[in-house]
Amino acid sequence: MKTYTVTKTIRADPARIWALLVDAARYPEWNPSVIGIEGSITEGGMIKVFAAISPDRAFPVRVEQLLPEQKMVWRGGMPLGLFKGIRQFILTPEAAGTVRFEMSETFSGLMAPLITRMMPDLTESFEQFASGLKGAAEAS
Repeated sequence: MKTYTVTKTIRADPARIWALLVDAARYPEWNPSVIGIEGSITEGGMIKVFAAISPDRAFPVRVEQLLPEQKMVWRGGMPLGLFKGIRQFILTPEAAGTVRFEMSETFSGLMAPLITRMMPDLTESFEQFASGLKGAAEAS
């Protein structure tokens, strides 16, 4: 298994942060790690994510869980669980009008050791995502 994680404290209302996270069309406005998203972010829905780190490839994912203003889970990968990626977005209200934003993605499955060796390091992409979300949420 391989996991990437990022955490940011954001000075904004959870509703504002959530609105940014579920508005697929606006991701490229605030998130330099995403070129675009096809589809709408709805529970059980399928979306295609186009990432700056691999611009010629679409990453299809299913939106597995949406708990408004709390948690969102995306799942992608290969059939039969040979390789899967599960990305979680978690919002936790904290003191003084701040929210702890956590995003993690864990890659697992029989093919994970081979595939993750060939994948680019996602650390910078995760940092860009979290910093972009923080900037957009705090700007309004």
